Amino acid sequence: MQFQHYNLGHLNAGDVVVVTLQGSAANVRLMQSSDFNSYKAGRRHNYHGGLQNKSPARIPVPHSGSWHVTVDMQGLRGTTRSSVNVVPGNAMRPLPAMNEAPLRSMPTLVRDEDDVVPVVDAPDGRTFDVFISHASEDKDEVVRPLALALQAGGLSVWYDEFELRIGDSLRRKIDRGLASSRFGIVVLSQAFFGRGWPEYELDGLVTRAVSGDQILLPIWHNVSKREVIGYSPSLADKLARSTATHTVEDIAAEIIDVVRSPAAAA
Repeated sequence: MQFQHYNLGHLNAGDVVVVTLQGSAANVRLMQSSDFNSYKAGRRHNYHGGLQNKSPARIPVPHSGSWHVTVDMQGLRGTTRSSVNVVPGNAMRPLPAMNEAPLRSMPTLVRDEDDVVPVVDAPDGRTFDVFISHASEDKDEVVRPLALALQAGGLSVWYDEFELRIGDSLRRKIDRGLASSRFGIVVLSQAFFGRGWPEYELDGLVTRAVSGDQILLPIWHNVSKREVIGYSPSLADKLARSTATHTVEDIAAEIIDVVRSPAAAA
């Protein structure tokens, strides 16, 4: 039997194993070493998980030890690709407290009229409600569903798949999108950290947020507060939403509410 295997090494009780699937449903098993050896040999074994029809699959680690993840199509049709990420248990605990306040309560949403700098129109006369900065690895799981949900909610969205065409100057299109958007959404993830174009976009978003031209809305995807602090202490201090505690649909609904609020329009 063919299967995809991930040796996760030592994990602590309370850590969460996040398995992202692209394609068909699949069998996902979280096992310790002895059970993994039995699984490979076709013998009876114990595991956590099972048939996963939706992605991502989140499996809590029940106790500390050495753990493995397998993904297979036993008894199923089709194909699937997978990736695995581990969210430390101690990174999960502070997140609910951070999310107690609504995004609309962010201090940057309440500004004096004299502080507001008009958004610059794009060359074609358009302005955008939101600009989404992200790493390409997060498109399928988070960014594309978020962009579509925001668009379906009536917002005008600058998202590369909506705006970029073959032959376009990437830098110029991004600069125009940044300059003509009222809000900047940044999806922070391990794939985002240290990447060229995402960091170029983030620099522009932060500059406009500091000058009062734009409001920055961070989204954390499979990263802990400690990891965000290590990347950017100022970003870690901003009120954010995490895909570990909120669905993409929930996050989109709250962003739509923020963008349409009187304070944001002021």
